[in-house]
Amino acid sequence: MESPISQRCHHLLPSALLRALATGACACAGLLLSLASAAADAQRIEAGRAIAHDWYRGNCLACHQIPNDPQAETLADIGPPIVAMRERFPDRAQLRAQLWDPTVRNPLTFMPPFGKHGVLTEEEIDLVLDYIYQY
Repeated sequence: MESPISQRCHHLLPSALLRALATGACACAGLLLSLASAAADAQRIEAGRAIAHDWYRGNCLACHQIPNDPQAETLADIGPPIVAMRERFPDRAQLRAQLWDPTVRNPLTFMPPFGKHGVLTEEEIDLVLDYIYQY
C-alpha cells in the first residue's frame, strides 16, 4: 500500500513532466520562429539590395557609396555615404520619409522623391529601407 506522500508524488511527476515538456516545446517553437524571422529578414534585405542596386529602380549607387556592402561597387559621391543609418536616423520613420520624398527636408536636393513620384511602390520603399537601415 502506498503512503499518501508517494500518492502525491505520482500525481506530481506526470504534471511536472508535462510542464517540462511544454516548456521545452515552447522554447523550441520560439527558436524556430526566431530562425524563420531571421530568414525572412534576410530575404527582405536581399530584395532591398536588389532594388537599391538596380539602375532602373532604386539606383542608390548612382549617388551614394555603401562602404559596408561589398556588393555595392561605385565611385559615386553626390550624396552622403550610406553609413551609420541608425545613428543618423534613430527614428526609422524619418528615414522612410526621406526615401519617400527628400524634398520635404531639402527642397534643393538632387535625390528623387521615390514614393511621391511613384518610382518605387510602398513595399519597395520598405524593402530598400530594410536594406539600408542595417548600415
